[in-house]
Amino acid sequence: MRLGDLKPAEGSRKKNKRVGRGIGSGHGKTSCKGHKGQKARSGGTKGAGFEGGQMPLQRRIPKRGFKNRFKIEYAIINLGDIGKIEGVDTITPEILIEKGVIKDLKNGLKILGEGEILRPLTIQADAFSASALAKISAAGGKAEVL
Repeated sequence: MRLGDLKPAEGSRKKNKRVGRGIGSGHGKTSCKGHKGQKARSGGTKGAGFEGGQMPLQRRIPKRGFKNRFKIEYAIINLGDIGKIEGVDTITPEILIEKGVIKDLKNGLKILGEGEILRPLTIQADAFSASALAKISAAGGKAEVL
């Protein structure tokens, strides 16, 4: 058996219906659309979600709240995860991406205070929580805002 000899199983493939190809085909004249009416016209179906003029569902359901277009979304990391990184004294967002600790920087990096930090580190980030700042300074490290 060769790759060029492969054929689909008998009866698994069906020819397309060719409409509008004459009366002898059985699909001529009106091309299986019947006589007149909206569905017989070209482009004659309404879009998805159209409900015959009734107010569509997506417009009837109440919308709540508000989305702030100017919200700054941080990539967040806890001090406990930073403490596990060995052999680096200055932690920057680039080092965290390189080590695979965070995947996407989003709009900046924020350090949260969950976990412990045992050695003095210089940490550079866009934002720090109050508990993270306290723990970094207690360990003898420095927090630098970018």
